[in-house]
Amino acid sequence: MTRIILIGYMGAGKTTVGRQLGMALGIPFYDLDWYIEGRMRKTVPQLFAERGEEGFRLVERNMLHEVAEFEDVVLSCGGGTPCFFDNMDYLNSQGETIYLKASPEVLYGHLKMGRTERPLLKGKSAEEMQQFITNQLAQREPFYSKAKYTLDVNLLDNYEKIKTSVLRIREMLKV
Repeated sequence: MTRIILIGYMGAGKTTVGRQLGMALGIPFYDLDWYIEGRMRKTVPQLFAERGEEGFRLVERNMLHEVAEFEDVVLSCGGGTPCFFDNMDYLNSQGETIYLKASPEVLYGHLKMGRTERPLLKGKSAEEMQQFITNQLAQREPFYSKAKYTLDVNLLDNYEKIKTSVLRIREMLKV
């Protein structure tokens, strides 16, 4: 049974790498946020707005326990998922966890270009966004660093580099 779980800050490329990794291994890929949206029939920003972060994190934890039980799966988690409850220890008990690690500058660049609505970044100026990412990444690093593996994704900005990251993960995990 293969269960590979990608964690890291928003904008690190968890969904992009995860989708490609699932295809390369011939197993399903799940993005936890998409899974939550499908099950709850609401977007993550809507759930944040209705329930606040605490309410969303409870929903996220319950859905995580559902999807992390699937066999032969690649799962990408939301940036905050490992940082709440006992989620990181649970993830480590369920499969091979990989932290996609990037600098605040690279993450900012990805998020600035991204098309996804990010509730935690809403309404922030460029400077505020950079400061927020730097501060929050520092807070989350102790959780992320509990992953079994770390992959530097600072140069993950084109298809060739995504393919290289998938190959590096396969080599790390021998899959």
